[in-house]
This record gives sequence, structure tokens and C-alpha cells, in this order.
Amino acid sequence: MSIGVRLIERYQAGSSIVHNMDARLKLLLTLAYIFAATLTPVGHWLAFGLLAALLAVAVAASRLSALLILRRSALALPFIVVAVPLLFTKEGDTLFTLQPFGWTASEEGVTAVLTILTKSWLSVVAAIILTATTPALELLRAMRALAVPRILVATVSFMYRYLFVIAEEAQRLLRARDSRSARLEGGKCGGSVWWRARVLGHMVGSLFLRSYERSERIYAAMQARGYDGELRFLGDRAWRLAEIVVAVALVLYMAGVQVYARY
Repeated sequence: MSIGVRLIERYQAGSSIVHNMDARLKLLLTLAYIFAATLTPVGHWLAFGLLAALLAVAVAASRLSALLILRRSALALPFIVVAVPLLFTKEGDTLFTLQPFGWTASEEGVTAVLTILTKSWLSVVAAIILTATTPALELLRAMRALAVPRILVATVSFMYRYLFVIAEEAQRLLRARDSRSARLEGGKCGGSVWWRARVLGHMVGSLFLRSYERSERIYAAMQARGYDGELRFLGDRAWRLAEIVVAVALVLYMAGVQVYARY
């Protein structure tokens, strides 16, 4: 597997209970979980703990590596940057003042920032479990079965398929650049920073043009073969009673957490 494929591919092959669950149910449960995490009141840490416990059970049942989950969940970190202003704009009891700017952080602001980070992290981990236990084709089939607009499903499908092609093309451009760059012993290949930036700009432009031309050729070929905007999948498997029971139990659990958090 190439570097580009390894960076993009999220699925982890396995035979666990979560891997074998119907993709439609997994997608619905993931959306329900993200919805529940988003609706949880600010600063209700016990409710967040109960939701996190559900994720821990899912990770254990899927036999995914905890290190893999933690590494991929770093995607939630940018939300900290977005939430930082709340530290100094939320009114409440003063915790500290940031000198020399005179910015005052409140206890309510800290609680709001931590709540946003917790919600983001829980949602990201839920999405990670979904993508790590479900092949991309199964996710697309589940989206179409759940009446997601066909244009959206087709767009996601083509994007996923050709990201690998674009990644391989970028790898070839990088190899071509390195093969044409002289390198002194103990030094770096290429010229100055500005030279490398200019070369990188040319590479990005070339990659964009090649991708655009490829998309035109592919679309023309698809139209010639009768493409009408609908992706054809094999028939969906029948719903299994055991999976439905588990799904209903999980939804009731999440609903119970919300009721507890509010009352």
C-alpha cells in the first residue's frame, strides 16, 4: 500500500461484532450519538462520562487499538483554538487575568471551552469508530439506503475514489522534483526557501490542471456509457432482529442520559 493510500484509508479490517453490524444501523447510531453529545448541557460532566463509557464499550467490542483512536482523535484539537475566545468573553467569576492585555478569564468561560472540547472529541471518536469498522463502499450504500440525495452520495464516492489517484499523482511529482534537485553532501536538496516555494506552487498548479482534465475525460466516458447520476449497489441485506434490539437499547441509553442531564 502506497503512502497516499495509507494516509487516506481509514478502514481497519476485522471480524468483531461492530465490524459485522449493518452499516445502516452504525451510521444511524453514530449520528444519534453525535446529536446526543451536542445536546448535552454545558458542564454536565457525569453525562459526558456516561457517553464516553458508551464509546469505551464500542472500542472494546470493535477490537480497535486505543492508540489508533487517540492518534486519530487529535482532529478535535483545532476546536480548542476556536473556543479559546470564550475564556475571556464569558461573564462570570474571575479565575485569572492575562497580562499585559488585561484579559480576564472566568470560571464559566473555562467550563464552556472544556465542554466544547469534550463534545468535539466524543463526536470525532464516534466518527472514527464508524469509519474504522465500515468499508467506504458500505458507508455509501448505507447513505443511499437512508435516502441521502444521490448527488451527494455520488460526489462523496468520486471524491473518495480519486483522492487515491491524486495522492499517487502528487507522489510522482515529488519524486520528479527530487530527481532533478542537486544535493550536496550533508545539505538539503534544491535551492532557497523561495525557490522551493515557487516549485511547490508550480506542482500544485500542475496537479490541479491534471485533475481537472482527468475529471472531464472520466465524465465524458461515463456519459458515453449511460451514466444517469445514480450509483448502482447490490441489494441491501435484511435487517436482523438482534441488531435492531441492540440499536434500540443504545438509543434508549442515550435518551436516558439526556433526560438525566436535564432533570
